[in-house]
Amino acid sequence: MLLETSKGNRMRWLAPLGGIGLVVVLAGGAQPSRAEGQVVVEFFTSQGCSTCPPADAIFSDLAKMPGVIALALHVDYWDYLGWKDPFGKPEHTDRQRGYARAQQERTIYTPQMIVQGQDIVKGHEEATILERIAAHGSEPAPVEVVLSRDPGGLEIALSLSEGAVGLAEVHVVEYSPEEPMTVEGGENNGYHHVFANVVTQWSTFALWDGASPVELRYEAPLGEHVAVLVQKPGNGAMLAGARLP
Repeated sequence: MLLETSKGNRMRWLAPLGGIGLVVVLAGGAQPSRAEGQVVVEFFTSQGCSTCPPADAIFSDLAKMPGVIALALHVDYWDYLGWKDPFGKPEHTDRQRGYARAQQERTIYTPQMIVQGQDIVKGHEEATILERIAAHGSEPAPVEVVLSRDPGGLEIALSLSEGAVGLAEVHVVEYSPEEPMTVEGGENNGYHHVFANVVTQWSTFALWDGASPVELRYEAPLGEHVAVLVQKPGNGAMLAGARLP
C-alpha cells in the first residue's frame, strides 16, 4: 500500500531529550550486555494493510535471527479501512515519513523494512532483506553499546571502535516479543498472527557528540524487553544497537 508524503573529562557534549531523566555516570553495577554486529531492522506494517501478512511472516523469522534487532512499528494511516490497528501509533508514521524525507522519497507504504537506517526495502522482498542484513552484519560497528539495568532504570555505556563518528541520537525502545491477535474487521478480517517485536514505546533519549566515550543513565520504568539504538540525526545511518534481555 502507498501513502503520499512530502520530500523534503569523558563527554564533550550531550543533551537530554524528551523529558526523560538523564544522568552522566562513571560506572555501572549490574551485569552488562555487549552488542557485537547487531543489525537493526525496522518494520513498518499495519493490521489494516491487505498486503502485509506475507511480510509479517518474514519479519517473525527475522525477529528470531541472531545478530538482528528487529522492531515492528505499526502505523496508523490504514485505520480508516475498517480495522484500527491496536499497535498503530502516529509517532511510528512520523518516523517512517522521516526516512522518506531523508531518502528523498515521495511516498511511504506498508509493508516496508528499513535495514540499518539506510536501506529501504519492500517488506515481502525476503532475499533482498537478508542480503542487506548480511552486508551490514559483515561491517564492524563504529560504536560499541554496553547495557546494564537495575530496578530504577538503565545504564548505557557508549564507546568508539576506531574514531569519532559525529553527532548521534540515542534511542531507547521498548517492545513486546509476541502479541497474538485475530483481526476482526477491514481488509484482513479473520487474519490471525502472532505479531513479533511490537514496539510499545520509543524515546529519543539524548544527543551524543560521538567524539569521546560516555556513560549515561536512563531513569524511567522499563519493560522486560528493551533496545538501545545509536543513529545519525535526521533518520540517518544506524551506528550501533544493543538489547536486553
